[in-house]
Amino acid sequence: MSSHDDTVSLSLEDICKQFGPVKAVDGINLDIRQDEFFALLGPSGSGKTTLLRIIAGLEHPTSGRVMVGGQDVTFMPPYHRRIGMVFQNFLLFPHKTVAENIVFPLRMQNIGKAQRDDRLSWAIQLLRLQGLEARYPHELSGGQQQRVSLARGLISRPALLLLDEPLANLDRELRAEMEIEIRRYQKELKIPFIYVTHNQEEALTMSDRIAVMRNGVFEQVGNRTEVYQKPKTVFVAGFVGQSNQMEGKVDKVNGGFLAFTWQGKKLVVPHAGDAKTGELVRFMIKHEDVQIEVASRKSAIPGNHNSIPGKLRDIIFKGQTVNYLVDLEGGMEIVASGSPRDMTLAAGDLVFAFWSQDTGSSFKLG
Repeated sequence: MSSHDDTVSLSLEDICKQFGPVKAVDGINLDIRQDEFFALLGPSGSGKTTLLRIIAGLEHPTSGRVMVGGQDVTFMPPYHRRIGMVFQNFLLFPHKTVAENIVFPLRMQNIGKAQRDDRLSWAIQLLRLQGLEARYPHELSGGQQQRVSLARGLISRPALLLLDEPLANLDRELRAEMEIEIRRYQKELKIPFIYVTHNQEEALTMSDRIAVMRNGVFEQVGNRTEVYQKPKTVFVAGFVGQSNQMEGKVDKVNGGFLAFTWQGKKLVVPHAGDAKTGELVRFMIKHEDVQIEVASRKSAIPGNHNSIPGKLRDIIFKGQTVNYLVDLEGGMEIVASGSPRDMTLAAGDLVFAFWSQDTGSSFKLG
């Protein structure tokens, strides 16, 4: 057995889980540090909840090991693992008060009343639930119920906390508020939070590192800016953020750049690494990395930029940002996203969509 690194709180070693012929989790290796907020991000059916259940002890892996604090807990029952859990549906007992719901895990562990009261007071304060102790779940708002669920997950002072889509049932405004709150709890408590979500905004807002999961494997693991700005696969580029996509055959490779033709225009983009002349590539660039300029000001576009002419089809106002939808010849569309412009633009205007040649990601296809 390898020597344990004290900063690593959780280690997953070659975890596989098979349900009949289906590999739900396929060879996952991961180390999570003591102070880390880690998100498991992926679409439904990607294996992220199965992986979380294996960490919790609610499922056993077909093969591989789960290590918590250097101890092998692979086949240890959930209640011996010092792991807290918060679920999407809160799972509060309707006939118990807020206080009774929160201290329930401590009762299961036969912890005495004095210690229970002490921990309850700590959890109530941390989660800002003062004055609600005697209420029942049906008397609480969605946000309050979520806080009670978090308090119950944290009252045992777990070594780590697992959160399975805990904000999925909250409205948008409350969700945005709770994202900031949950990150605050994690930074205060200094224990790892492992957060499962299919919502990229949640993952980007809260986590330090993200694993993007698909078909039981990790497509990419990295800090949130790296995953967002430097996706390693077509799937990650399409799943995290919103991107324009362009495909074409490579005309020329020149060091860190390649040239290909799309919609009759020669584009220069970052090199995919292994794409050669004549091979097919897909280039993906985030909406916010594309700008637009009116056709009469084409000369204002810097020389080291790609530019494509088109007609402004629509302007989608989103408050702080605006999406400009540009129709190109051949029926394609490109989206540029930015702050509302001082200049007056209107649907039907002739424009150029443009972006820097060193922006975006290219991927060899096939």
